[in-house]
Amino acid sequence: MTLVPFDDRDGWVWIDGSLVPWRDARLHVLSHGLHYASAVFEGERAYAGNIFRLRDHTNRLHASAGILGFEIPWTAEQIDDACLAVLEANGLTDGYIRPIAWRGSEVLGVSARGTSTHLAIAAWAWPAYFGGPRMEGIRLAIADWKRPSPDTAPTAAKATGLYMVGTMAKMKAEAEGYSDALMMDWRGRVAETTGTNVFFVMDGDLHTPDPDCFLDGLTRRTVVRLAQKHQMNVITRPIEAAEISRATEVFLAGTAAEVTAVREIGPHRYTPGPITETLMKAYDSLVRQSPATVAQSLA
Repeated sequence: MTLVPFDDRDGWVWIDGSLVPWRDARLHVLSHGLHYASAVFEGERAYAGNIFRLRDHTNRLHASAGILGFEIPWTAEQIDDACLAVLEANGLTDGYIRPIAWRGSEVLGVSARGTSTHLAIAAWAWPAYFGGPRMEGIRLAIADWKRPSPDTAPTAAKATGLYMVGTMAKMKAEAEGYSDALMMDWRGRVAETTGTNVFFVMDGDLHTPDPDCFLDGLTRRTVVRLAQKHQMNVITRPIEAAEISRATEVFLAGTAAEVTAVREIGPHRYTPGPITETLMKAYDSLVRQSPATVAQSLA
């Protein structure tokens, strides 16, 4: 597949209240968000014209900004409408939507006092995050970088700065022939991959790490609810690195990756199985339902 640079595309981007041509969606090089990572974002997927859990994503965007100490000057309703407008303007019914809010260029120093807040929303087609059939399973390296303690970083926010170590871990994993990397936390416990939550099947039960230092993803919450509706026992707990050899199935959950099976983590091998397949199919079915049906299903 030929890579088309994101600054060399046609289409429309919503920025600070208006739809502008894709190639004109710019920010100043001295924006605070670029230099000091004072930015928050969301990743959303649309299916059949509906953005899955749109209001939940928008609420989290507002919450993330609040954690970083700034306020987004658009209501949840305005942001939801803008996301749908971007989807329509780009002729998409299935696609990926990326809202991002950042501090502007009025001040350039560690302190962000006096900066304005900007918001942009883009959308594009993004079929499969890892490529290939998701039940085949991907290979994960074990990252050298660790997720930080909550008292050293705003780990409850979907903040751009938190992805720096993920980028380094994923690039190293890809250079070694893997698709992604499993990251531990600062204590050495299993955390997540560079951009998804992780689930393990152990002794017939579904285990997932306690998200006390990384994002409790919306897809993660969706999968937990679907598993419970399928009468699966879901256990959220601290998972030690040594325990991953016990798993019989492993899968990832995230908006971009959806539900994706894992066949390898470092030296450990797994066979994607019935629990992974059941939840993958349940998720794939749910995301194509109407927003009202989704809300009822997750209640």
